[in-house]
Formats: sequence, structure tokens, C-alpha cells
Amino acid sequence: MQRIAILDGWRALSILMVLAGHLLPIGPRSWAMNVAVAGTGMALFFTLSGFLITQFMLHRPDVRAFLIRRLFRIVPLAWAAMAVLAIATRADLATVLANFLFVSNLPPTRLMHGGEHLWSLCVEVQFYATVALIVAVAGARGLRVLPVLCVAVTIGRAVQGAMMSNYTWQRVDEILAGATLALLHAHFLRRPRRVALPAWLPLVLLALTVAAAHGATGALNYLRPYLAAAAVGTSIVAAPGWMRAAFASRPARYVADISYALYVFHGMLSATWLGSGDTLVRYAKRPLLFAATFAAAHLSTFRFEHPMIALGKRLERRGAVSARPAASR
Repeated sequence: MQRIAILDGWRALSILMVLAGHLLPIGPRSWAMNVAVAGTGMALFFTLSGFLITQFMLHRPDVRAFLIRRLFRIVPLAWAAMAVLAIATRADLATVLANFLFVSNLPPTRLMHGGEHLWSLCVEVQFYATVALIVAVAGARGLRVLPVLCVAVTIGRAVQGAMMSNYTWQRVDEILAGATLALLHAHFLRRPRRVALPAWLPLVLLALTVAAAHGATGALNYLRPYLAAAAVGTSIVAAPGWMRAAFASRPARYVADISYALYVFHGMLSATWLGSGDTLVRYAKRPLLFAATFAAAHLSTFRFEHPMIALGKRLERRGAVSARPAASR
């Protein structure tokens, strides 16, 4: 599976937009830009997730390998964070189980204080389970149903008036749009065609994605998944030179590498002393909060998550090797 360098930059941009939207003042409060910027970051993050997961399953429709890799990528840090939050908030058993089973975003929501942002992990894991079930039943061809599901979810959102929601059935179209992009990308790789797109197009689509994450734009919000996927997709084939260089740079790759941990820790640390106080005090502490978030994310990524990912890959390969003799008998 070919690595697409520009996607690292998109992942870095997505997490930086989430951090900015949650932690920094972006224009006058009356403009309500914080929600739009954070919402765009999440839309991009989900797009990339759907794209990469579907791309993996297209090239290697091995449900067992997929689940092991996802388990060791997402669960260790998520469960460690949830355990800390459960102790700190003295959560009841139902809340703990809902979080550890990644269903705490579903009604009645049971997100813990300091872990309100972990709703997105629930959407992610529920998507993983759905994709695994589809491939287990229908193979890689079954992935063709994902664009249909994407449109169905968007229509459902429009009918229910859910412009931006944390419920899976009202948000998963952002992941499914990324999955649709992966299917289109694979199709064009098999049947290469010359596509002449203006280099400025990804930037315009990114700006439209920000607009589609703002409550003032109304129905445009329902197109947010598709605008985010289009921004990422067009950048693969057409982007300004400076954008390609910046998005494939070492700093972008580094931020992309620690992005998951950045996401988990920024919300948790915001619920501590680092995020307390009135407006002036909170913003005075922001440099400390950012420093602590990046430090914790760095240590978590390279000292905890990478070893867990490597362990998952070893277990996957070991299981694959042991399964071959049984399959040949």
C-alpha cells in the first residue's frame, strides 16, 4: 500500500485545528469561529481515518489482521485515559463500561468529565466494527456499500436537522466520505487518467469546509463530509508546491505521528488546574497547557503507543504464520 506523503500534513492540520478551536480564542466570540475551526479539524480527521482504513481493507481484506492492528493502535491509550478519568471522577460502573466499550457517545451519553472529547473514539471504533463485519460477510467487494451508507446518513441528518452531532448515526458520514474517497482513489489507480485540476482547488475546498462547520451557513453543514473529502482528495493530485512541501515536511510528519495522543491529552489536561480559572487566568496558562499536552503526547506516542503497535504487528504475524499450516491441511 503506497504511502501518500501529503496526508501527513492533513492529519497535522486536523489536530492543530482541533487544538486551536478548543483552546485558543479565534476572533470575537460573536463570530463563533471556534466551533467551525474545531469542527473542520474533526471532519478532516474523520476523512483521513475513513480513507486509510478503507484503503487498508481494499489492499488486505484480512479481518483478523485489521482488528488486531486497530485494537493495539487505539485501545491501549484510550483505556489508560478512561481508567484515569474513571478514578478521578469516581464514575459509576455503567459509565465505566460504556466508555470502555466505546458506546458512551450514544444516548444516554455517559462521557466523563475530562473525556467529553472521547465521543469521537466511539464513532471511530463503531466504524471499525462495521467495516470488519462487512468484509467478513462480503469480502472487499462489500466495501462498495460504504458510499451508499454515507449518503443515507447525510440524508438522515438533514431530515433530523442534525448539522453537527456526536451521535454516530449523525456524524459517521464524515468517516464514510473518507471511505468513499479511498474507493475512488483505488478506481483511478487501476484506470489512470490525466486529471487537470487547478492547484488552488484544495485550498478553496478547505475554506468551504470551514464554512460548512459554522452554524450560520445552515444547510451547507450537511455537505461538510464531502467538502472535507474533496479537499483531501484533490490535494493528492493537485496542490500548490508550497503546500506539498509543508504537508510532507518533518514537522508535519511529527505532529501527525503524535496527533492521536495530542487529541486524547488536550481534553484531559484541560480539565485539570491547567485549564481552570476565569478567562484571563485560563489563557495565561495556555502555554503551560500546550507544553504539557505536547510533552505527554510525545512520551505516550514513542514510549507507550509505538511499542504497543509493534506488539500488535508481532501477534498478527505470529497468528498468520500459525494459521498457514492449518489452512493447507
